[in-house]
Amino acid sequence: MLGTTVGLTAAGVLAYLLMGLLPDRKADATPAAATSAASAQVRAGNTADKDTPSTPATATGTSTPTAGASTTAARPSANATPRPSRTASTEAAAPSTGRIRPGATYRGVATAYEAGDGNGACLFGPSSDLMIAAMNTTDYETSRACGAYVRVRADNGASITVRITNECPAPCAPGQLDLSQQAFAKLAPLEVGRTPITWSLLSPSTSDTISVRYKTGSSPYWCALQAIGHRNPVARLEVRTGNGWRQLPRTDYNYFVSADGRGCGSAIRLTDIYGEQLTISGIAIRPNVEQPTQVQFARH
Repeated sequence: MLGTTVGLTAAGVLAYLLMGLLPDRKADATPAAATSAASAQVRAGNTADKDTPSTPATATGTSTPTAGASTTAARPSANATPRPSRTASTEAAAPSTGRIRPGATYRGVATAYEAGDGNGACLFGPSSDLMIAAMNTTDYETSRACGAYVRVRADNGASITVRITNECPAPCAPGQLDLSQQAFAKLAPLEVGRTPITWSLLSPSTSDTISVRYKTGSSPYWCALQAIGHRNPVARLEVRTGNGWRQLPRTDYNYFVSADGRGCGSAIRLTDIYGEQLTISGIAIRPNVEQPTQVQFARH
């Protein structure tokens, strides 16, 4: 009996020890689930990490550098405006040449009008030289044609040079020139009324220099000014202000206006359609007085 009891006790101890060594399934289940959940959270987190930076990175990479590049590009242009090089000036002036361009030939008809004292829409004033013409409204282009010298050729071979001092409204068609009677008579008899022509821009020889005139009513608080006697058409007129050169808008009566007075009475910078720039100082605000300068655009 004693041997049997000892044997049973030993077997029980052994069984107990074996059960203690076996893994606990309940204990394993919790870490397994936690590990799985943690892995899922890490994958979700990685996905979010890739998506979230990706969107801002793309937006930043595309927009910010582009905006920065644009801003950087814009600053030199603004800084270069007061003192552009001749090449830069030529390129900048090209869009301002308007419809009448150097080297181009235009076809239309010539008609005639009574020029009177030679004054016209360009408001240059009376002129003793009546070899002048009125440009059709399309090519007049808000007075950009004012002061241009053009060579006019008739189909019969006759040719003349006239200066644009006036505007010819509708029914004048694009390409049409309404010549003074004195000019028309050198191409064809006045009784003809109309004659086919071609014409092109000239940059003539001249000993004259440019004059500047402030319009009646000009003051330090509002002013309008124009250039007179320029060899080549004026593409742009600027006045110097405390912030640099300021381009003035042009009217259809051929004056450039500073509506708030900024730049009135200061230095003036003229640019012709070839891009040449002339700076003029010492022009006081003297309304309706033609003030001469010592400068003229180069011949082309």
